[in-house]
Amino acid sequence: MTVTIYHNPRCSKSRATLALLEERGLKPKIVDYLKTPPSAAELKTILKKLGLKAKDIVRKSEQRYAELGLKDRHLDDEALIALMVANPILIERPIVVAGGKAAIGRPPENVLTIL
Repeated sequence: MTVTIYHNPRCSKSRATLALLEERGLKPKIVDYLKTPPSAAELKTILKKLGLKAKDIVRKSEQRYAELGLKDRHLDDEALIALMVANPILIERPIVVAGGKAAIGRPPENVLTIL
């Protein structure tokens, strides 16, 4: 089974999730999504695997969220996905994808449910 982690090395939860995967003998494909953001199509696929809407994985605590005035804007999934592709810092992290499933590593143990 291929395991992919959308990872931010500066994030403690992301580092802990990666360590958890590696402790279980997995060698995930690591995508530094800030340097290599997922495309809109990839993000849609991830959302489908998560069973979530785009608004559910937007990091509301990020400064960029405030700068874009997203709290007061009511955007549909397409518009939010486009914003996340253009501003990947807005994507919740880490996200682990394994086969047809995905999980957000908050807390890191959440990803164990899809392995």
